[in-house]
Amino acid sequence: MSIDQIKKLREETGISISECKEALDNAQGDLEKAKDFLKKKGREIAASKSMRQASQGIVESYIHANGKVGVLLELRCESDFVAKSNQFQELARELTMQIAAMAPLYVSEDNIPDEVVKKEKEIYQEQMKDSDKPAEIVDKIITGKLDKWYAEVTLLQQKWIKDDSKTIKNLIDDLVSQLGEKIEIGQFARFEI
Repeated sequence: MSIDQIKKLREETGISISECKEALDNAQGDLEKAKDFLKKKGREIAASKSMRQASQGIVESYIHANGKVGVLLELRCESDFVAKSNQFQELARELTMQIAAMAPLYVSEDNIPDEVVKKEKEIYQEQMKDSDKPAEIVDKIITGKLDKWYAEVTLLQQKWIKDDSKTIKNLIDDLVSQLGEKIEIGQFARFEI
């Protein structure tokens, strides 16, 4: 492992030098394995921060160039220091553009009313009622259709418009691992004429 490898990993991930060194040590100098190590560690850090209270943050707005789509977003974190950071504000901008482009209806699955999920499930059951497939196969198909629907209507499960290898939840978790604070989406509103 060299200083150049540590520097390159830091530039690519934004993670601290000591954590980059630890990741490269763990990966025996393999840059890709070190990135995977940092992603896994970032998810663990994000999970450990989930019980903290995010009482600070910002309200970000976005108006699309045509003036016909607008978004308001409440993005929360733990401290005013993080709320004022460039990375946090950039995340807020990215999220408002995502909302404008992809028109999610809910922040996460937890925010979807039970009756809406039930209605969607009934639609899929109706579509499958005349199939000759066994019941367990039909159940798996319906579950798959629901999962696909969740990925369309929930912001956290949507693929990021700038990098479809990441979901919005991955994007937020990456910043949580960099900044060391809980970050959550409070609410959003999308307007379109």
